[in-house]
Formats: sequence, structure tokens, C-alpha cells
Amino acid sequence: MTQVREQGQRRGNPFLEVLARPGALRFSAAGFVGRMPMSMFGLGTILLIASVTGRYGLAGIVAAAGSVGYAACAPQAARLADRFGQARVLRPQAAFFAAATVALIGCAQWRAPTWALLLTGGLAGASMPTLGSMVRTRWSALLGDSPLLHSAFSLESVADEVIFVIGPALVTVLATEVYPASGVAVAMTACVIGTLLLAAQRSTEPRPARAVPPPQSARPRRIRLPAPGLVTLAPVYLFLGAMFATIDLSTVDFAQEHGHKPLAGFILGSYAAGSAVGGLWYGSRTWRAPLHKRFAITLCLVWAGTATFWAMPGLAVLALVIFFCGFAIAPTLIAGFSLIDQQATAGRRTEGLTWLTSAISVGVAAGSAAAGHLIDVGGSRWGYWFAAACGAGAVTTCLLGLRRLRVRGPAE
Repeated sequence: MTQVREQGQRRGNPFLEVLARPGALRFSAAGFVGRMPMSMFGLGTILLIASVTGRYGLAGIVAAAGSVGYAACAPQAARLADRFGQARVLRPQAAFFAAATVALIGCAQWRAPTWALLLTGGLAGASMPTLGSMVRTRWSALLGDSPLLHSAFSLESVADEVIFVIGPALVTVLATEVYPASGVAVAMTACVIGTLLLAAQRSTEPRPARAVPPPQSARPRRIRLPAPGLVTLAPVYLFLGAMFATIDLSTVDFAQEHGHKPLAGFILGSYAAGSAVGGLWYGSRTWRAPLHKRFAITLCLVWAGTATFWAMPGLAVLALVIFFCGFAIAPTLIAGFSLIDQQATAGRRTEGLTWLTSAISVGVAAGSAAAGHLIDVGGSRWGYWFAAACGAGAVTTCLLGLRRLRVRGPAE
């Protein structure tokens, strides 16, 4: 009855309506600042180490170590946050991340052995706070089963895209025009500030799971995953991560082939901008189609767009096509996070959401390595073909496991 009443009361801009909830703007803004490193830290690490050592191969390996560290440890940190509360996890995590980042910068500046760079890079990635999942969990706790949760998740996905428009350009300017370590240092500072601001907001922090134990009959004994849909969604997001990384590398090489390498950042920024526009449109509407079907449809659109990149004749056409193809990205990611949010078992929502970001991180690391070799051999068009193959893998996995994504009950 409450849900029907809220649907009838919804007027005006749903994004302004969700931000008007008590504490919402503060924790969303803190999460935005704190997760800037997700678009800055890896690239900043590459630029730092490459500028000091002149070895892009080593720089890529160290950045990959950070991605793998994040993928391995982020779900564990999220599980602790679900159990003990976000503040008790975020504060020590921010301190450890800052220490590991300072150690990484020091090792790079002093030209430490490769093992030291890998160790500090891996530790920095492993300790990076999972603020995207933490913020989405706060939205879920604040809005419950309200239809406004759809708009709130859309808002966060749009924020992610804005981060990926701003972050790469900012870290590149800092590392190349100011000082090689400044990009990583600014990313670390933003993360620590945003994390501590979020941890300080206790009024919107979800109650720890140990404080609200489920009934004995509701405790699953054999289900280990926080949400059954992760069996399908985790590999789908892994394929997507590989596809996104391959598109990035291929676009840089494509721009270089056409004699305008600096324009690669603009083209990739237009991809993220298109995704942000799509997210705003998607989040402002009320949808009747089941969530799992919406996810499958938008995922197919993402793949269909990616499959055209190899045929682009020049940079101007690619920039235009890639902008419109970006429209389906944010709706796909929004639907995926919403599916896990609705399927998550009691007390494991943050962990479930974090598994998706971890899967993307693994995909980015694996896709970068594979695409780099393909592009070296066959150029950017081979890279775009590989990106299309990764998209096909995501679609195939989704369609084969679509039944697991179905959300039953009023949430659907």
C-alpha cells in the first residue's frame, strides 16, 4: 500500500526527490568524492611508474596487481561492513590505503625493485574502500522498496560516469604537467576525504547485520553466495570489464593511427557522457518490464553498438557513434546492481554489490593484458573485434542464466 501511495505522489524530478531525503545529499556527495580513484588510480599508477622507469610494461603489471588486489579483498571488506557497520571498516581501510599509496609513491620515486612495486601496488588496490557499494546500500536502507530506489541507483551510475569523464583527464594533466606522483596523490587524498566524510555520517548508516539477526528459519545453510543471481551476473560483469578495457586501449591506438592520439581522451569521454545521458533518461522513467528482461535488452544493445566500432572510418564518426552507443551502458549497470540489491540475502547486500565491481576489476585486468597483445599484432581493429567478442560472451552468459536473474514478488 505504501509503494502504491508513493507512486501516486511522485511528481517533478525524481532525482531531486531522492536527494531531498534526510542525509541523502551528504552521503551521496561524500561517496562521489571518495570514489574518484576508481578512474584515476590505475592510470595514475601507470603514468607515475612509466615516467620514472620508462617501462610501460612494468607500469601495466603494477596497475594490474592493484586491480587484482581490489577484486580479491573488496568483497571481504564489504562482508565486514555488512556485519560490523560501515564506519568501523571504512576508517581503518582509509588509513591503510593512504599508507600503502604513500609507500607505492616512495618505491617508484626511489626506483625500488619490481617486487616492492608489485607489493605496494597490490596492497593499495586491496585496501581501496568500496564506496560505490556502500553508498548504494545506504540508498537501499533509506528508501526500502520505494520506486525511488530505481532513481537513486540511476543517480549513482550517472555519478560514476561523470567520474570517468573527469578523472582520466585530471590525473593525466597532474602527472604530465605538474609532477609524476601528483595524480596518484590527489586520487588518494580524494579517497581518504570522501571515505572519512561518509564514515562520519552515522544517521544514514545501515544497521549491522549482527544487530538484526534473521529468524532461525530464514537463515540459509547451503547458500554461500550473497545473491543467487551472482552466478550469472559476476561473469557477465567480468566480460564487460574486459570489453571496456579493450575499448579504451583500442581507441587510444585508433587515434594514434589517425595521427591524433590526444583526441583519444575526448572520444572515451564522449562514451562516458553518452552513458550518463542514458542513465539520466533511464532513471527518470517508471518501467513496467521486469528488471531481468530490461537488463538483458540493454546488455544486447551495448554489445550491438560495440560490434560496429571496428568499421568506423575515422575519429569524427567514431566519436559520434561511440556517444550514442554509450546510452545503454548506464541502464545496463543500473539494472545489474538493482537485481543484486533485490536478491541479496539478509545482511549481505553490500557484499553482493561489491562482487559486481570486483568482477569488473578482474575483467579490466585480464582484458587489458589480452587486448594489448592483439593490438600490438593487428592494430586497433583487432582490438575492437576482441571487444565485440567480450560483449558477445556477456550476452551469451546472460541469456543462458536469465532464469537466475528473475526477481519474484512485488520488487519485480
